[in-house]
Amino acid sequence: MEEKKNVLLKIFVSTLYLSAFTFGGGYVIVTLMKKKFVDEYRWIEEDEMLDLTAIAQSAPGAIAVNGAIVVGYKLAGVAGALTAIIATIIPPFVIISVISVCYSAFRSNYVVAKMLEGMQAGVGAVIAAVVFEMAGGIIHGKNPVSVTIMIIAFIAACFMKVNVIYVVLACGLTGVIRTLAGKRGNNDGLS
Repeated sequence: MEEKKNVLLKIFVSTLYLSAFTFGGGYVIVTLMKKKFVDEYRWIEEDEMLDLTAIAQSAPGAIAVNGAIVVGYKLAGVAGALTAIIATIIPPFVIISVISVCYSAFRSNYVVAKMLEGMQAGVGAVIAAVVFEMAGGIIHGKNPVSVTIMIIAFIAACFMKVNVIYVVLACGLTGVIRTLAGKRGNNDGLS
């Protein structure tokens, strides 16, 4: 019981910290969650983090919250998911509440505008790093079908301007078909 409390406390503090200092959207927090829970704590394997990210991306809602939910649930069940949700929501709620009160002053402030421009560049770099790491994980897995799916999805989203929703749905459907085909092949081999 004491160990579970320690895990919940670590989940709360980690996701609160990550959420408080993450600017630029959910992909940034997913990268930092990977560094914290995969690289530092070693609670989750890298392949599993990719799966959890795919689930978070595919579910409706903010990817930061979805990512916190799936990671929290993986680590400590429902209590972990609830802990991660609360810790992830507190910082943006407080920050947005303060900003909404002072919106006019923030909007016209030259220093704040330039600071946000600089943060956008940093966020772009962090997102590029996430993409590079995740793509590297798929390529190093040396599964030609996965690599092909990744390349086709990239081309569809970036060059053909296919809506990301359709890309995610198509990739999910492809994964279901691959899984069912693999199970059917295993069952045929057993008969």
